[in-house]
Amino acid sequence: MIDVLLVGNPNAGKTTLFNSLAHANEHVGNWHGVTVDAKEKVFSSQGEQFRLVDTPGIYSLSPLSFEERVAVDMLFQNADKKIINICDQNNLRRNLYLTLCLLESGFDVVLAVNEIDRKQICKVDCEKLSALLGIDVVKINAQKKRGLDELVSSLKNAKKTPILPYVKKINFQENAKKTRKFVEKNKIIAKTETNSSQKLPEQKSEISHEELAAFHEVSKIRYAFIDEVIRQSCTCTGQVYGESKFDKIALNKWLAFPLFLCVLAGIFYLTFFSLGAFLSDMLGKLLEVLTTPILTALKNSGTAAVFVDLFEHAILGGVGTVLSFLPQVVLLFFFLALLEDSGYMSRIAFIFEDILGRVGLSGKSVYTLLMGFGCSTSAIMTARNMEDRNAKIKTAILCPYMSCSAKIPIYTVIGGAFFGAKNIFVILGLYLLGVIVAITISKILDVTLLKSQKQSFILEFPPYRTTSMVRIGKILWKNAKEFLVRVGSVMISMNIIVWLLSSFTFSFKYIGGGEGVSMLEQIGRLLCPVFAPLGFGNWAIVSSLLAGLVAKEVVVSSIAMFNGIDLNATKLLSASIMLSTSVVFFASRASVISFLIFCLLYTPCMASISMLLSEIGRKWTAISILIQLLTAYVVAFVAYNLCFACEIFGFWEIFLTIFCIFAVFFAFFVIFRKFKRRKFCQNCTGSCKNCFKK
Repeated sequence: MIDVLLVGNPNAGKTTLFNSLAHANEHVGNWHGVTVDAKEKVFSSQGEQFRLVDTPGIYSLSPLSFEERVAVDMLFQNADKKIINICDQNNLRRNLYLTLCLLESGFDVVLAVNEIDRKQICKVDCEKLSALLGIDVVKINAQKKRGLDELVSSLKNAKKTPILPYVKKINFQENAKKTRKFVEKNKIIAKTETNSSQKLPEQKSEISHEELAAFHEVSKIRYAFIDEVIRQSCTCTGQVYGESKFDKIALNKWLAFPLFLCVLAGIFYLTFFSLGAFLSDMLGKLLEVLTTPILTALKNSGTAAVFVDLFEHAILGGVGTVLSFLPQVVLLFFFLALLEDSGYMSRIAFIFEDILGRVGLSGKSVYTLLMGFGCSTSAIMTARNMEDRNAKIKTAILCPYMSCSAKIPIYTVIGGAFFGAKNIFVILGLYLLGVIVAITISKILDVTLLKSQKQSFILEFPPYRTTSMVRIGKILWKNAKEFLVRVGSVMISMNIIVWLLSSFTFSFKYIGGGEGVSMLEQIGRLLCPVFAPLGFGNWAIVSSLLAGLVAKEVVVSSIAMFNGIDLNATKLLSASIMLSTSVVFFASRASVISFLIFCLLYTPCMASISMLLSEIGRKWTAISILIQLLTAYVVAFVAYNLCFACEIFGFWEIFLTIFCIFAVFFAFFVIFRKFKRRKFCQNCTGSCKNCFKK
C-alpha cells in the first residue's frame, strides 16, 4: 500500500481532488478553513492500493493556526510518504512557495496543477515546469476528474530528490539555518497560543531581528526563483487573480450590508414561503394520503385504543408533522451551498471581519457562524481552526445562537399560524436577532472572562464561480439523509417518550379518555410559574420546550401531538386553535413572539452540547448553557413586555417613549464625556503627542 499526503494552499482544490480520487464525499468549500482536521481513505487504482490523507490548507511550513499546525505536524511525522502538492494554475506564483518549502525539506513531491476556473489567467507548460523543478508535474481538473490516471501513475514512480539551484548558494544556506530556528520557535508559539488562554511574550522575544531578517531574505530568494520559473513555463494575461467588477458593489462600504440582507431575505422567502411552502404542502398531502389508510385499518381491526393513539399521534402524527418540512430544510442547505461555491462566502467573511474584530473574534468565525444556520453541531466542530483559545471558546459558545435548520418547523408552524404572509419579517428578524445577541455576548465575554488576542486572518478572494450540480446533489442528499435518520431515530423515540408521559399518570394509568392528570402535565405545571412572566405559562408549551432539549424539531411534533392535529402540513396549526382553550394555547401574539425568541436562544440540542463538551470542556459547556438560558429568558421577557405594551397602547406611542428615554440617556452620556476630567502633561501647551488638552 502506498501512503500519500494531499497538501496545498487553502482554496486550491485539495478536498475536491480527495473526493475524486478516493470516491469520498467530504465537505468542500470556496474559502479558507473548510478542512480543519486530517481525513483519510483507502482506494485502489491501476493495481495498487493507496491510503490518501487530506490535510488542512497551509501556505508554508511555518504554522500560524490550529489547522496549519495539524498539516505541518502530519507532514514531518510522515516524512517518508509521497506527497501530492496541488496548485491552482491561476494562482501559481503564491502556490509554488509551498512547493519549494517541501522540496527543500526533501519530501517526495508530485505537483498537480489544478484547472479550477474556465477562464485561464495563466496557461502552464507542464513539461517545462517539470524540468525546472525536477519533479513530475501533472495537469488535472479535480472537479471533472481529468488527468487523475496520469497523477496516479506519477505516484508509482521512483522517488526523486531534486536539488534546486538557489539552494547551493552560500547566502541561502546561511539564512536557511537561521530561518529554521525562526520556524521552530514559531511552531512553539503557535502551539502555546492554541492551547493556552495566555500569551507568552518572553517566547516571542526569543525571535531575534537577525532570524527575522534571514526569514525575509530566504522568502525573497524563493520568490525570485518562482518568478523565473513562471516566466519560462507560463503565459499569463496579467489579470489579478480573484478580481471581479461585481466586488465594487459586494464590497462597497455602503452597499455590502444591504446587499447581504437582500440575499438573506431572498433565501428566506424562497425557503419558507413561495417554493418551500409549495413543496412542503405537496409532501404533507402525500403523507396524509399514505398514512390515512394505515390509521383506518388500525381502527377497523379492533386494535386497543391505546395503541391506535400511539400510532396516530406519536409516530405517524408527530413524525409526519416534522417530516413535511424536509423540502424547506433541503432548500436552505441548497442556498448555503450556492453561497459557498460561488465565492461570495469569502466576501462575507471580509465584510464582517472589522465588526467581529471589535468583539474579540475574526473573519474565520464567519464561516463557523454561518455553518450554524445549517447545523450547530457541525458548526461547533469547525471552531477548532481558531488559533487563539479564547476566540475558539467564544466562537463555539456563539454557534447555538445562529438559527439552525431544526428550528425551521417552529418558525413556519407557530409564526405562520399567527402572522401569515408577514411571517417572513418575523423569521428574518429572528435570524438577525440571533446574530445581534451573539455579537453582544461575544463583546461581554471579551471584556470579562475571555479576552482575545489579536489574530492573524489570511484571506484571498477566489473568482466568482458556477457550482457543480453533482456536488450540490451530494450535499443535499447527505443533509436530507441526516434529517431523515434523525426523524427516524431521535424523533420517533422522543415522541414515544412524550406520548407516554402525556398519556399516563404516575400510577401508569392510561388517560386517553381525559380522566386524570398525566405525568408530563404535572411536571409542566410545576415549571409554569417560571415561564409565566414570558407570556406562555402553559404546561404543554413548557413540556414541548423540555422535549426540545433532545432535538428542536420535537417542539413542533409535541405541540401537534398535544392538540391532536392531523398531518395536513398546510393547516397544521391556526391562530384560532392556538388562541382557544385547546391543550396548547397562547394568550396573545406577544406571547407567540416571546416563545419564538426563547426557542431561538435557549439551550441547544443534546448533539450540540456533546460537541461543546468535546471542543471546549465541561466548565465552559456548563457556563455556555447557563448563559443561553439566562439570555433566552431576559430577551424573551423584554420582547414580551414591549410587544404586549404595543398591543395595548399602540406601536408608535411605545416607539416614541423608548426613543425619548434613549435620547435622555444619550444626552447625559455626552455631557458626562464632555466634562470628564482629563490628564494633562505638566506645563503642556497642547503639542505633546499623548496630551488630551485641546
